[in-house]
Amino acid sequence: MEKFILITGASGGIGQAVACYLAEKGYSLYLHYNKNEQSIQKLMQTLMPFGGEYIPIKADLAQPEGYKTISTQILSLDALVYASGNSQYGLLMDLKQEEAEELMQLHVLSPLMLTKELLPKFFAKKSGNIIIISSIWGQTGAACEVAYSAAKGAQIAFVKALSKEVALNGIRVNAIAPGAVETRMMEGFTKEEIAQIAYEIPMGRLAMPEEIAKAAAFLLSDDSSYITGQVLAVNGGWYT
Repeated sequence: MEKFILITGASGGIGQAVACYLAEKGYSLYLHYNKNEQSIQKLMQTLMPFGGEYIPIKADLAQPEGYKTISTQILSLDALVYASGNSQYGLLMDLKQEEAEELMQLHVLSPLMLTKELLPKFFAKKSGNIIIISSIWGQTGAACEVAYSAAKGAQIAFVKALSKEVALNGIRVNAIAPGAVETRMMEGFTKEEIAQIAYEIPMGRLAMPEEIAKAAAFLLSDDSSYITGQVLAVNGGWYT
């Protein structure tokens, strides 16, 4: 039977890697994006040889009603991978109200409300799998990324709480907390700054998006059938 997974933020570096890896494993995918339609079209061409069904969905999850645009287009669903996100750099004293609201909507409220809307589809099957791509900063916090750290920490609390609420319904809920990953999110750093970050990581390099995708695939597989409510740190030994 065909299995469908919804990937939010599928146009981003991690989202694209997750999509490619899961398509190769035989899954059909709902591919959410917001602004980067060109990236999604290119991704769909890449996925075509795998022979699944790939459905693009455009929605702005930084807006309060954005999650409804997605939930109303989902029919059958076996898993959700929430990979949407952006960063926010700067001192807390310089943070604007609208920036904070948009950040919390994208990282906290939209995942919560989208999951709420989609849970009945998992309940009907008595199975399901939810993965939130959080961050190392949700575990340990980062100066100059206070709001982002708070949002990512909230995601981890959401995962831990929801996993307990739905476990008897056959639904597993986990988070992945990447460290520094070679994606567009790192474009704001100079080569020297990235080299310094790599120096601080025990493995001496940034993660590749494909390494985050493989962690997601593990949590989606039967190999992790007794794992729920956990945070899988994929960070090269950084801040263990």
